[in-house]
Amino acid sequence: MSTRAQIRFATREDGVSFSEHPEKIHAQFYKHSDGYPEGLGLDIADSIMNNVGLSGIEIEPLTAKHGDLEYIYYIWQYPGKETWISIFEVAIDSYCDHCFQFTGRKGEDKCIFVGLPTELINKYKENTNNDG
Repeated sequence: MSTRAQIRFATREDGVSFSEHPEKIHAQFYKHSDGYPEGLGLDIADSIMNNVGLSGIEIEPLTAKHGDLEYIYYIWQYPGKETWISIFEVAIDSYCDHCFQFTGRKGEDKCIFVGLPTELINKYKENTNNDG
């Protein structure tokens, strides 16, 4: 099963919280699989810190919407300031048990990480090392 994610780029601005979806984004990419923080999250942090390319991502229109996303990543940038990353776990779609018609979303997207690339690596690499 694929873990789908979007990567969005936003400008760091006064009054815009890193733990909320911003109103404006400037670029958007789609990752069809391995979009979980221990995979894509670590890859994004490594890319920012070490200029390493990301594989398996597709450029998307800013208006593209997906009903099957599990994560949304925001890369917050501004000239002369450090780059921050936010990760949101996307709320799950809900369907009627009887007719399977879409009934809305269960809950709201949950911000599960806000921080610098080094902090993301420390958090999720540690989780990866503790699994085995």
